[in-house]
Amino acid sequence: MKLSVVILNYNVRYFLELCLKSVESAIRHLDAEIIVVDNRSSDESCEMVKKLFPNVKLIENKENVGFSKGNNIGVAQAQGEFICILNPDTVVAEDTFEKLLSFSDSKENLGIVGCRLIDGKGKFLPESKRNIPKPYVALKKMIGKSNAYYANQLEETQQGVVPILVGAFMFLKREVYQDIGGFDEDYFMYGEDVDISYKAIKKGYQNYYFGDTTVIHFKGESTLKNLHYAKRFYGAMQIFYQKHFKKNPLFNAVVWLGIKLAFLMRREPKEERKQVERYVLFSDKIPSDLRQKLNKPVKLLEDIGNLQEEDEVVFDTDFLTFKEIIGFLLEWRESKSLTFKFLMQKSHYLVGSNSSKNRGELIYLKNND
Repeated sequence: MKLSVVILNYNVRYFLELCLKSVESAIRHLDAEIIVVDNRSSDESCEMVKKLFPNVKLIENKENVGFSKGNNIGVAQAQGEFICILNPDTVVAEDTFEKLLSFSDSKENLGIVGCRLIDGKGKFLPESKRNIPKPYVALKKMIGKSNAYYANQLEETQQGVVPILVGAFMFLKREVYQDIGGFDEDYFMYGEDVDISYKAIKKGYQNYYFGDTTVIHFKGESTLKNLHYAKRFYGAMQIFYQKHFKKNPLFNAVVWLGIKLAFLMRREPKEERKQVERYVLFSDKIPSDLRQKLNKPVKLLEDIGNLQEEDEVVFDTDFLTFKEIIGFLLEWRESKSLTFKFLMQKSHYLVGSNSSKNRGELIYLKNND
């Protein structure tokens, strides 16, 4: 088997369904498998997988064991030569894995490969490629100076060696994953992607950023940016420094002072909800339940001429390919207020995210759903 896609899920049932639909399309011509590891979700995620995706290998953990251990459990059952660690709140293009396999087969001493990630409005996520967060770099990041933190030496569409990649999408050989010991289970959530990237470098592998394929990462759904997140994130960075950097009591004191100040200065993000005046649908027809539920004008794109800022664009995933949808997001990402949703017609709902800092939005199209 060439590829195993491992998806760790926790209470994002509707985003997971969208993700699985895109992954199934992307592995259609590959010898590949999908493994979903569920950390005891309470939102019927497992029931959905069993009903709608019977070919997916589902592992149901009896407790929430965290990101690192959950992914290690999934990889332990993987059969593929290559592994893709994938967040459940992502959408891949139909040719994403084929491009990455071709790229990876051309490289020697390959470590981890990441790709271009965008949010639900098409904005590039700079954490797609990062430098090693040495203490002075992390301190600068905490006070708002992030140029050294992100790998800005590469443009978002370029390819090249970068040290640190993001755990939402990591592509590597299974033997490399095993050689570097997988994810360190001392990290429950956050920081484990920095750690595994750094371990790969220390083992002599080269990590790459591959900007020739784009994946949507709604992000806010699985990584809610609040004070609880801040506490866990900075705790994870503390573990990272203790494991990989020489101990210097004075310097450590400065680092942790910076962490505490950054934590105290954080504010809960405001919910970004848009007042939609009109829905513009990318499809060949308008479902009746869409008009009834939204209680706003719904028009087909071909009937309106130009989009307006107060519009919300709805992509019918049975009408467009995921690569086409990603292309439209990139084309319209400069719009400040244009927003987007994905229509899952057979499941009767819309899903999407207007901000990478808040939870996504789910709109049921049937009252009994």
